[in-house]
Amino acid sequence: MATLKQAADEFLAQRRIAVAGVSRTDSGHGANVVYKGLRNAGYEVFAVNPSAEEVEGDPCFHDLKSIPGGVDAVVVGTAPPESAGVVRDCAEQNIQRVWLHRSFGGGSVSDEAADLARQNGITVIAGACPMMFLSGADFGHRCMRWVLGLTGGLPKEA
Repeated sequence: MATLKQAADEFLAQRRIAVAGVSRTDSGHGANVVYKGLRNAGYEVFAVNPSAEEVEGDPCFHDLKSIPGGVDAVVVGTAPPESAGVVRDCAEQNIQRVWLHRSFGGGSVSDEAADLARQNGITVIAGACPMMFLSGADFGHRCMRWVLGLTGGLPKEA
C-alpha cells in the first residue's frame, strides 16, 4: 500500500477529476470547496450531482458515465451512505483513483465504500481533503492537515 502522501501525489497528478456530491448552492459545502479549488488550480474538473444542471456556473453531470471522455480520478463528497454507490460507478467506469473526502467529522468516508474500492483494485484515500495536499494549498487547509496529522485524523495509507 502507498503512503497517504504518495497516494495524494498520484491522485493530484491526474488532470481530469470529477467531484461527486457538489451542492447546487454554495454554502461552504466541502465538495464545492474542492471543486472550486481544483478548478482554480488548473485541473479539468467536472461537477457531479444527479439533481443539478449547473454548479458554480459550470455544467453539472448527473453521473460519472455522463462525463464526455471520462475522468482519471474522483473525489467523493456525498453523504457516507451514498459513497459506496459512487465507488461502484467508478469501478464500472474503470476509474482507478478515488478520494473519500473528510476534514473534521465523518465526511464521505464509509467502510463499505473503502472496502468496495479495494476489492475492485481502486486506489482509495479514505479521509483527508485533496486541498490539504494541493501545491500552493491555502493557509486553512495547511493548518487542517497539520492538526489532523497531530491528532491522528489522517489516514496512514491508501
